[in-house]
Amino acid sequence: MIRDCIDACLDCVAACEACATACLAEPDLDMMRACVRLDRDCADVCALTARLLMRGSDLHARACALCASACEACAAECGQHHHDHCQRCAEACRRCAELCRKMAA
Repeated sequence: MIRDCIDACLDCVAACEACATACLAEPDLDMMRACVRLDRDCADVCALTARLLMRGSDLHARACALCASACEACAAECGQHHHDHCQRCAEACRRCAELCRKMAA
């Protein structure tokens, strides 16, 4: 289960970074600001969570809870946009949130 959560976190980092980069190229950047901000926050939290899980840190449960919250917020925002990159990001975030919630329990 730990390995699945690490993989989901790393997949989410990649999806969020790709989404943020693609959002910055969208013609209506004002509409994408919240998405970019949440993508970047989520990617950072997911990367930290993955590292804490890899090293078996005693902080991993709290990090997973924070990660799940960040992923849920990012998925909610990205899910509102119809761009492929946003939809892929939202899906990666939902998967990561699900696994992190289990690890936090």
